[in-house]
Amino acid sequence: MFDDHGLLDYDDEDVTEPLKDLLKSDSFRDFQLKTELLQAITDAGYEYPSEVQKQAIPSAILGRDILCQGASGTGKTAVYVLATLQQLQPIDGQVSVLVVCPTNELAFQITSAYERFSKHLPNIKVSTFVGGTSTAENRYILRNKCPHVVIGTPGRLLALAKMRALRLDFIQYFIIDECDQIFKMHDTRRDVRKIFNMTSMNNQVLMLSATINEFIQPICKEFMRKPIELYIHDESKLMPRLLQHFYVNSRERKKSTKLAKLLDKLEFDEAIIFVDSTARCSYLCKFLVDQCFPTKQIHNDLPRSDRLIVYEDLKAFRTRLVVATNVFERGIDLERVNLIINYDVPEDIDSYLHRAARASRFGTKGVILTIISSQDEADILNKVQERFKIHIRSALVESRNDVHSRFIV
Repeated sequence: MFDDHGLLDYDDEDVTEPLKDLLKSDSFRDFQLKTELLQAITDAGYEYPSEVQKQAIPSAILGRDILCQGASGTGKTAVYVLATLQQLQPIDGQVSVLVVCPTNELAFQITSAYERFSKHLPNIKVSTFVGGTSTAENRYILRNKCPHVVIGTPGRLLALAKMRALRLDFIQYFIIDECDQIFKMHDTRRDVRKIFNMTSMNNQVLMLSATINEFIQPICKEFMRKPIELYIHDESKLMPRLLQHFYVNSRERKKSTKLAKLLDKLEFDEAIIFVDSTARCSYLCKFLVDQCFPTKQIHNDLPRSDRLIVYEDLKAFRTRLVVATNVFERGIDLERVNLIINYDVPEDIDSYLHRAARASRFGTKGVILTIISSQDEADILNKVQERFKIHIRSALVESRNDVHSRFIV
């Protein structure tokens, strides 16, 4: 074990170097979007585009390929949703937009975004095809209610394409969300290549993520033609600035008890507790329920319908506490989540970033707390501090007043 000085102290710095300006816009109207899209944007309560939207949307609307890195919670999804809906001329029986993403939950969230922004474009049909759903039902929809926009996970999209149920001949817009996650694994990288090769390959390609490293960049650009590349070179800008970072020490065998004490003392709206395996997810969920904390769990082994229920319950504030594996790390917009707990320290620094961003969407305040049980885990947090120029403070949990004074959620 080690003491509370096991973490190096990095002062938070205000770094102001901006992304390279390409095109500037102060209003969504400056993008010269369709009236129907502007009305949907207003209905959704958005007033001004984010920085990443200012830089990417104008070029995307002009048909340019784009490789875009943007901080989590800054509206990257709206970049390609608005750009494709602006350009799309729907033709019955033809799929024109294909969005590939790594998880079922993200696929349904992207679908919701398309439905929200196309609400005044009634001729545009959107469908989602992911693992765990009925293949026969997927084929029926494609045959009888062919959508213009398809969102899905690589395995299911490839299976439908091989069956000739999903015709890719007319794809005009090919999007990969969380491209680093898609290309990190050999199997998904292979599946996406096969899907892309079944298109005309004469399409506009957009790829986005909060973390695009030097290994991923050349893979992405293999699909593109002279893309506009938007990167955040100062990685301190990737971490939400209104997020507070804490850690507590605990022996491994006492972690669950330590967690229960934390939850008893902390005040929060909604919280996600991340673990590193399905088995630990099920164990911890049961433990917390036994300790009278109403808790749900989400992981890959749950049926798709059950995962969707948990997601919808969080969105509707019917559930306040969820134990999750990394299936919930990326791209999920949950407005009321303001506390993230790393019950298990993430295996890499990128995962810490993606988890942290769940608690600080669109500039809201939040807290991320990590429970550490070894010097190796402390070393990971030291690397997080160094890379993102943040300060992870020790959290005291002896009394409710002490915790409340440190955790402003």
